[in-house]
Amino acid sequence: MILDAQTTELNAIMTVADLMAAAARTAPKGKGADRLISMIFTGEDKDLVAARMAEIAIEEDIAFFQRDAENIYQCTAVLVLGTSLAPLGIPHCGYCGYEDCQACNQEDGRCSFNIIDLGIALGSAVATAALHHIDNRIMFSFGRTALEMGLLPANARLAYGIPLSVSSKSPFFDR
Repeated sequence: MILDAQTTELNAIMTVADLMAAAARTAPKGKGADRLISMIFTGEDKDLVAARMAEIAIEEDIAFFQRDAENIYQCTAVLVLGTSLAPLGIPHCGYCGYEDCQACNQEDGRCSFNIIDLGIALGSAVATAALHHIDNRIMFSFGRTALEMGLLPANARLAYGIPLSVSSKSPFFDR
């Protein structure tokens, strides 16, 4: 069997995307509560999100959504990491801005531990991509758009996309 570069690079990206999802899943989480959501977008599904990002760029006059959409078209896959939100019941915290977890829940607040856990998971994922020399970038715009489009599970409240690319020059370099 002989595999060409396009095939091996596609295989590498998909393998690393899987490894990134595993790294995110095993990242430390507050009280061990796993609220992580992970999905991989490729092909038409990835491009549909990019198209909507470009529309948002025009509708809302947000230039970086257009720039990011162009990057998404250039990449092979996007790992999306997100989280649901539910207070962890940690006494004497208040990091969410409310007095306690009960108040946070009543006001539909955002538990800071859920958000921190997502950040740690994102860091673990991009570190894995970097270890395997896969170009990547964390993008708020992709995650936000995928949420808006209803492409993530109903309990997802925050999400970020990590586009992945193998090319002679990173599409995320000259932004």
